[in-house]
Amino acid sequence: MEGYKNASKHIAVLAFPFGTHAVPLLNIIRQLSDACPDTMFSFLSTQQSNNSTFPKNLDKIKPFNVWDGLPEGYSFRGNPHEPVDYFLKAVPGNFIKAIDAVVSETGKPIDCLITDAFYAIGADIADELNIPWVAVWLAGPRALFLHFQTDVIRQHVGINSPEDKTLDFLPEFSGIRVTDLPNGIASGDIDAPIPALLHKMGVSLSRATAIVANSYEDLDNTVVNMLKLRFRMFLNVGPFNLVSVSSSTVDDSHGCLDWVSKHEAASVVYISFGSMITPPPHELQALCEALEECEFPFLWSVRGNPEKQLPQGFLERTSSKGKIVPWAPQQQILEYPSVGVFVSHGGWNSVLESINGGVPMICRPFFGDQQLNTRTVEAVWGFGLGLEGGTLTKEGAKKALKLILCSQEGKKMRDKIRVQKELVRKAVKPNGSSIENFKTLVKLVSNTYHQVD
Repeated sequence: MEGYKNASKHIAVLAFPFGTHAVPLLNIIRQLSDACPDTMFSFLSTQQSNNSTFPKNLDKIKPFNVWDGLPEGYSFRGNPHEPVDYFLKAVPGNFIKAIDAVVSETGKPIDCLITDAFYAIGADIADELNIPWVAVWLAGPRALFLHFQTDVIRQHVGINSPEDKTLDFLPEFSGIRVTDLPNGIASGDIDAPIPALLHKMGVSLSRATAIVANSYEDLDNTVVNMLKLRFRMFLNVGPFNLVSVSSSTVDDSHGCLDWVSKHEAASVVYISFGSMITPPPHELQALCEALEECEFPFLWSVRGNPEKQLPQGFLERTSSKGKIVPWAPQQQILEYPSVGVFVSHGGWNSVLESINGGVPMICRPFFGDQQLNTRTVEAVWGFGLGLEGGTLTKEGAKKALKLILCSQEGKKMRDKIRVQKELVRKAVKPNGSSIENFKTLVKLVSNTYHQVD
């Protein structure tokens, strides 16, 4: 930790400790740390999140634990919203207390605040300390625009209005329906903790010195330009996983890359619903039946025990065609020419990785921005499909798989996503737009100084 103690600048980072938020935020901080040699970073999150996020020995980035808000003796009973709700009740007090402790422990005042964009509190904390606030948005530009426009949307469509009503009053959103919006914008309980947090975020983000986004200029360019008009500084510096510092060794302990390399071009179905979600049993059954009947080779990353989750005998019957693994190096798999379609939950990182690989998608969304991403991939960008009724059925899955792998329409989708693949690769090359935007971010955080009144 020598570099940490000798630094001349001190940046506090506030992470959202749930879902897949902390890891990509740490990725971008590691990149900043490499670019700002005289800066130390204090990374504030819950103990559980820090323990699972932090590799050992990051020289100038130090984790600090904030209170998770859980009552004494709390035991998790299976409701994933409960720990989030407790945590949000502890915000901002837990962060303010932790920032005070970090300053007194290090003896260095905070020069700049970087937070997950979820935290509207960043505006108030930065004002109080008289320092810049950089908000990091980890999803897509389209989702951010909708959160920023929540009040406008509610004025036009009300709450819980017909699901098929379109957002034709917003430029670039005529293909998006009320049903595609993240829960809490115009449907569901708008006062629940997460919708309330995101509404506050939409109202407060214009106070940020800069918003840093996990995307690139050429994806949804018109929406990106609308965001640039509304915020002081909007910087696409992604995809984070393509530009960030990562170890050169890929964990492929289950032999996935060797397996996909042995198949013909655009023939393999790759399936992963992310690290948080498993579809319900009847949908897993439907997908298994579709795979058996279609006989396409498939690689499936399954959380938990596949013997218990998948139909009896499925593993044996499909062993010559399919490979099922507990974990897979997704980014590298999607870069193989043999992968023809990605069956996914439609999370933003998965969308970016699909584009990077040039692989069309079939999305079964569950929550957050996943439905919006699914609709955008299908109706706006045209390089993937949602499912009829929004869930996996045997016939729906078969139809989608055959369309993408065996039809002219599927070939058109492949061509469309390959155009984006070229553009994303260009964005992360030296002098590419994401790299240039990152240089602007480095200048912003390097030139910060502690103002004395």
